[in-house]
Amino acid sequence: MSKVNQDSTQVLKLENITMQFGGVVAINNLSLEVNKGEIVALIGPNGAGKTTAFNCITGVYEPTNGIVYFNGEPIVVNHPQGKMIKQYGGINGDLYKDRKPVVHTPDRITHLGIARTFQNIRLFKSQTAFDNVLIGTHLRRTSNMFTAAFHLNAKEEKANREKTAELLEIVGLADVADELATSLPYGKQRRLEIARALATNPTLLLLDEPAAGMNPQETDELGEFIVDIKNRFNLTVFMIEHHMNLVMEISDRIYVLDFGKQIAEGTPEEIQKNPVVIAAYLGVDEE
Repeated sequence: MSKVNQDSTQVLKLENITMQFGGVVAINNLSLEVNKGEIVALIGPNGAGKTTAFNCITGVYEPTNGIVYFNGEPIVVNHPQGKMIKQYGGINGDLYKDRKPVVHTPDRITHLGIARTFQNIRLFKSQTAFDNVLIGTHLRRTSNMFTAAFHLNAKEEKANREKTAELLEIVGLADVADELATSLPYGKQRRLEIARALATNPTLLLLDEPAAGMNPQETDELGEFIVDIKNRFNLTVFMIEHHMNLVMEISDRIYVLDFGKQIAEGTPEEIQKNPVVIAAYLGVDEE
């Protein structure tokens, strides 16, 4: 799979992100960046804090400390407050104490241009494949209750339906548009979730274990698909993945987490040879 030359413009930056649940520090002082046009992977053993990082980026969690920047603007800012000042187990707890907290809800962050899929597929189970994607287009709608009630939004709704049909064609699901989402094979449900994310017109796409449950052939096809949609829609992609063949094949850069801490960063070639990463994944024999 060929890669394109990257624009160095920074799209996403995490600065000293710490996420603490009670006394458990799930992420400790994570800093990373994703540049325009890249495919960047976040890898690590189960429980390393990868999905927690995605949840901090997308507003599902409010991080205990740190800043998330999107296109140079802070979309999340926080620091330990209240009881957490004494309970805080991370580092740099005082770094942002003079900054006013910034908190955006997930829908607001999606509206800014960040879309995601989930580790456990979250489709609208009672809706068809077509309606699942159509719902995604409604994020950008300009109509309201009044215009909808008097059918003044017909032109916009027609455009949304045309866009939905086009997206289903692109992801190879046009033939199952009228089937219930949960009746589709697992691999097609994954593609449907990506199509719904694309329907929100993102510039940054977060993929949480997109190859989970897929066989080797499906995983290879998924890799080609991710590269294709990145180029077709001019996207930047940040993904969590356990399939190392897929990660090494399509990623430009890789960050590695272990027990909530970043332990490595580099190109696929550098990560494959990194002894700290090898030890984290495979373990080391005790003397």
